[in-house]
Amino acid sequence: MNQGILSAAAFTALLFAVSPAGAQEKLGEGMTIYMQMGGNPGDGATLPRTNGAKAAADAFGVNLVEQYSGWLPEQMLNHFREAQAADPDCIVIMGHPGSGAFADLVAEAEGRGIVVTSGNAPLTELFEDYQANGFGYAGVELYAGGWLTGKSMVDAGGLQAGDKALVYGLLAEAERGQSDRGLKEALEDAGLEVDYIEISPEVNQDASLAVPILTSYLASNPDVKAMGTQHGNVTSFMPKALADAGKQPGEVIVGGIDLVPATIDGLEDGWISVVLDQQLYLQGFLPVTQCVLSRKYGFTGLSINTGSGVVTPETIGKLIPLIEAGIR
Repeated sequence: MNQGILSAAAFTALLFAVSPAGAQEKLGEGMTIYMQMGGNPGDGATLPRTNGAKAAADAFGVNLVEQYSGWLPEQMLNHFREAQAADPDCIVIMGHPGSGAFADLVAEAEGRGIVVTSGNAPLTELFEDYQANGFGYAGVELYAGGWLTGKSMVDAGGLQAGDKALVYGLLAEAERGQSDRGLKEALEDAGLEVDYIEISPEVNQDASLAVPILTSYLASNPDVKAMGTQHGNVTSFMPKALADAGKQPGEVIVGGIDLVPATIDGLEDGWISVVLDQQLYLQGFLPVTQCVLSRKYGFTGLSINTGSGVVTPETIGKLIPLIEAGIR
C-alpha cells in the first residue's frame, strides 16, 4: 500500500468497513474532545496540527474544542482544568508542563472516566501509568529528533571539531528539553564548541523577540559556524537575525524544526540548511483517533513517532503544495 497521506474520507471508509455490522453512525458520533493545539491559531507551527485534528473530528463525527496556549506551560494546565470542568469524553494534552505538573489533574480526570492522551512532547510517566486506559503519544522521539538535526547540520555544513556553534533552546522544560539536548549533544559529539541560550517565556510565546537576542549573540561571536534550535517559530526568525547581523546565506549553518512559511523561504534562499519535519498534521489526526478508539472500544494507548527525517534546500520543493494546503 502507498504510505502517503490517507485522506479523511478514505480513513472513514476504512473505519466503517471494520465497524460492527449494521453500524450507520460515525465512530465518534456524540463525543466531545478538548485538544491543546500548542501555539496560536493559524501560526505555521500550529496550523497543520489543527487541520489534522479537524479532519479526524470530521471523519469520526466528533465535537472538537480547540485550545491555544501560545506554548505557555501554565496556560496548558489551566486549559486542562477548563476541559475537565466540561466533562468531555477525552482531553488531548501537550507535555510541556511535565508529568509532575499534570499528575494530579490527569489522575482526577482518569478517575472520572475521561480518556486522556498526549501529543507533541511526551509525558513518559503518565504514559506508563495510564496507557491501559488509552493514554498514548503522537509526536517526535525528542532526543533522537534533536540528535538527528544536529548530525545533519554537521554533515550539511562540513563542520569540524573546534568550530563554534549556538543552541537556542528549552532545556529547562522537563521532557520537552530532550529535543534541544539531543541537538546540543550531537554537535558536541562532533567536537564542536557549543554555547547555549535558554529561550525565555516571552520568546516562547512571541518568537519575533528572538531576533535581537540572536543578532546580539552573532555580533559578539562573529566566528560562530552553526546555529540550531528545536523551536519551530524561532527557526522561522533565524534568517532575519542572520541578515540583521550582516551575515550571508550559508555563512552560518542553521538547523531547526517545522515547515512554517518563513522557514520554507529560509530553506529556498539558503539561510537554513536542515529542518526536522515533525509531520504536525499527524500530531492532530492521531490523538483524535486515539481518543475515539479508546473511548469506543477500550483500545490502549499507542506511541507513534511522527517525525524521523529532515528537509533540506534540495528536498523542500516537492513538499510545498502540501505545506500550502496546511498539511505538512
